[in-house]
Amino acid sequence: MRKISLSQALNEAMVQEMEADEHVILMGEDVGRFNGAFHVSDGMLEKFGPDRVWDTPISEAGFMGVGIGAALTGLRPVIEFQYADFMFCAMDQIVNEAAKLRLMSGGQASVPIVMRAPQGATGRAAQHSQSVEAYFMHTPGLLLAMPATPYDAKGLMLSAMRMNDPVLLLEHKLLYGAASPGGGKALSDNTISDIGSDVPEEPYTIPFGQAVIRKEGHDVTLIGTLVMMHRALSMAQELEKEGISCEVIDPRTIVPLDEETILSSVRKTNRVVLVSEDVQRGGVCSEISTLITSKAFDYLDAPVVIVSADNTPIPFGPASESEAVPQYDDIRDAVYQVLKDI
Repeated sequence: MRKISLSQALNEAMVQEMEADEHVILMGEDVGRFNGAFHVSDGMLEKFGPDRVWDTPISEAGFMGVGIGAALTGLRPVIEFQYADFMFCAMDQIVNEAAKLRLMSGGQASVPIVMRAPQGATGRAAQHSQSVEAYFMHTPGLLLAMPATPYDAKGLMLSAMRMNDPVLLLEHKLLYGAASPGGGKALSDNTISDIGSDVPEEPYTIPFGQAVIRKEGHDVTLIGTLVMMHRALSMAQELEKEGISCEVIDPRTIVPLDEETILSSVRKTNRVVLVSEDVQRGGVCSEISTLITSKAFDYLDAPVVIVSADNTPIPFGPASESEAVPQYDDIRDAVYQVLKDI
């Protein structure tokens, strides 16, 4: 099977759904003439024309509002934010409007809208490097996916575009060019595995709320999202050489969360390390830790250990950034910590 990058997989999903459904439109900052952030919309303006691919002004609240209105009147917009940080300019539209209109209308109205955004620390300033999933995980009415592989990106994107509720896909900037045969046009990280880069050409969907076990193991459960899933997987493979067997879980979607896959793994390994790039305070790892301690406490042989970003804005300098964001040694040390009583 062919190998393509995550950005190419997202592009293919959008193209295939726009070919199948004339109601799907694409809008956002530079999605047309400049091919979108990290070239995810490459060639789509030429293929579908300006009636379906809209370059918007730099006004997130404005174009999010337009997208909600379009969704309410029969279109199925895909909205790209140039960086996830910029979504905060549209929080009222996202949190108070898109997420709540179905309930407020008694089910008479729906908002079939997909929001996409790149996030994560990649040597940029603090306003371009945040991991924002916890803000939106906290919002009832929104679905949230975090694809870490090209295969998942295409399948989850196609699922999202066929839903009748607002969906947010958060993608890490370091993953866009990973596994591309030509190295990709976007940022890449040579430590990123090419797992899941085999992508079928035909359309397919991945159900929301269905995690995947990237590696089977029996000593420790590692749960990671986006880039941190890849780092956890790489570290699990290294620890295998030391006789430590780690099971690696990729949740794929945070809302809904596949609780049973997580809890079944905990019941098997009895030890858990959670890894993400968002800050620990009020973050995704804290939420999953609460799930585990409330529903599988009796199975734990050690406290749950969280490996997350420091509770600080992401620094601009590369050396400082690596101190603030989890690295491989942090994951290794966390595994050693939960195993220290063996």
